[in-house]
Amino acid sequence: MTSITERLWEYDVVEPGQAAQPTLVTITAEQIAEYADIAQNPDIRYKLGNGSEEYGAAPVPMPTMAVSYAPLLRPEIAENNGFVALEHSRTARRQTPFAKCEARWFRPAFVGDTITGVGRVLEKYERRGSKFVTFRIEAENQRGEPVGRYDYTCIFEYAHGQRAAPGDEVTAVFPRTESPALKPAPSQPLTFEEVRVGDSLAELAITESQEIINRKSDFRLAGKPSESNIHNDEEFARQNIFGGTVNAGPATMSYVDQMLELSFPLKAFYSGGSLLMRAITPFRSGDTVTFGGEITGKREENNRGLVECRVKGINQRGDLVCLADAVMVFGE
Repeated sequence: MTSITERLWEYDVVEPGQAAQPTLVTITAEQIAEYADIAQNPDIRYKLGNGSEEYGAAPVPMPTMAVSYAPLLRPEIAENNGFVALEHSRTARRQTPFAKCEARWFRPAFVGDTITGVGRVLEKYERRGSKFVTFRIEAENQRGEPVGRYDYTCIFEYAHGQRAAPGDEVTAVFPRTESPALKPAPSQPLTFEEVRVGDSLAELAITESQEIINRKSDFRLAGKPSESNIHNDEEFARQNIFGGTVNAGPATMSYVDQMLELSFPLKAFYSGGSLLMRAITPFRSGDTVTFGGEITGKREENNRGLVECRVKGINQRGDLVCLADAVMVFGE
C-alpha cells in the first residue's frame, strides 16, 4: 500500500506575502440580484432591471458582494506556493474557519466592470494559544481604479479546549425576548446632519436556513467550487470545532451590511466607508438573529462627515453572534 505524502499548508509554513494568481470577474446584473437574494435582502435596488437614485439605471452590488467578485481563495494560495490547503488534504483534512473581516470601499463596482482581485497572506499571529492568519484581498476595476479591499482572518489552530476569537474577545448573553418589535427604517436614508451620538439604528431580524447556507456556499464567481465544507457537509462539520454546520462568516457580514443599508445611503459605504465584523457565536440553521446598533461617534474630517456605528447580532437564545463596527462616510 502506497502512503500519501502531502506538503500541508500548516500555520508554521504560512508566510506573509504568499499569494494566489489574480482573479478576473465581470460584474453582471444577474450576479448582483442572486447575491442579494442569497443575502435575504429584498431591496428593489438589486433586482433585475432596477437601479438606484444614487447611481442611476445600472445596479451596483451590495457592498459585501466584494468577497464574491474578489474572492479569498485559500486553497489556490496554498497550491500556488507548493502546498495543499488543510481543507483539501487527504490525510489531515480540517477547516480553517472565519474569525473576522474588515472591509473598506473606495468606489462602487458597476455592471460591466471587470474586477481584478489579488489575494495574499498579510500576517499571522498567536493569541491565547490560538493561531490566526490574516489575508488581504484588493480589488480594482478595468481602469486600474481601486474598488475596495478586505482583510479576512481565519483560525488555523485552536488552543486546546477553546473556541477562539480573533482579538477584542467578547462573550455576552443578553436577556431572551420573544419576537421583539424591531425599530423600523427611516423613510429616507439618514443624513450626516440628522445623526446624533447615542441614536439607535433601524433593526433587522434574519432567520437562517440550511438551504440559504448551501446556496451561499455554492455562489462562486471565481476559483474552484467547494463540494464539502463546514457549511454544507454535516458529517464533516461534526468533526470540526462547531460540531455541526454553520453559516459562513461573510453571510453574517452581508446581514450586517443589509441592516446598515436600512439607515444609510449606499454612497456612505462606497465613499470610503468601512465595516469590521467579528464572529463570536456560530449562526446555525434555524437560528434567528436580530441585528441592531447605535451611533457611537460623529466627526468631520477632510471636508467629509464620518459616522461611527456599533452593531450587535443577538440570537433567539440571547447569545451574541457577532460584533461589528462601521464607519459611514458622507460627502465627496
